[in-house]
Amino acid sequence: MAELKTKVNNVSVAAFLNKIENEEKRADSFEILKLMQQVTKQEPKMWGASIIGFGSIHLKYESGRELDWFITGFSPRKQNLTLYMNGSFKPHTELLEKLGKHKLGSGCLYINKLKDVDTKVLKELVKQSVKAAKQK
Repeated sequence: MAELKTKVNNVSVAAFLNKIENEEKRADSFEILKLMQQVTKQEPKMWGASIIGFGSIHLKYESGRELDWFITGFSPRKQNLTLYMNGSFKPHTELLEKLGKHKLGSGCLYINKLKDVDTKVLKELVKQSVKAAKQK
């Protein structure tokens, strides 16, 4: 089995975020950083080259595969801000309807700009995702 490339490392989160050229995306990233820190009460860590993760959880899949992963995190991708959430979005339909402009992927929430969403709703989604991850 190939070794996982996305591992926690000691790269500076602030230095990584300060390299974001787009001012709005950089400011949004620092806001998401603050929001996730408040929810998780964890210090952010770089996972791989471009993901900021909070906390750590050991995952075991039915296939037998095991890995250490972050509880929640985000990445300021060129095309959008990608928030990594644990679990399904199905239980959060009502919150997602109130969130604002977003797209969903498998365990990912994509937003273009923080001003496109209700940050109080976003914070609640992160809270619920963290709670679900800790219950696994």
